[in-house]
Amino acid sequence: MDHGGSEPSSSGLRGRDLLGLGGLLVGAVVGGLVIGLLVDQAAGTSPLFVLVGIALGIVAGGVAFWARVRAALRD
Repeated sequence: MDHGGSEPSSSGLRGRDLLGLGGLLVGAVVGGLVIGLLVDQAAGTSPLFVLVGIALGIVAGGVAFWARVRAALRD
């Protein structure tokens, strides 16, 4: 494959990819927070499930981040 023209290479991470990764991380943490708040309200506990939801959101976001970056670097 010839990369010597005026067209940019399609491999690697671009700006929009990086914005998507940031949104993925924020969405996972906020999603965990909201689910934790809802469970806390239903169960009458506080802040147990909020903290669990945030922790699970961080883990889920990290795993998804890693998978997307790994897939992008393979291409």
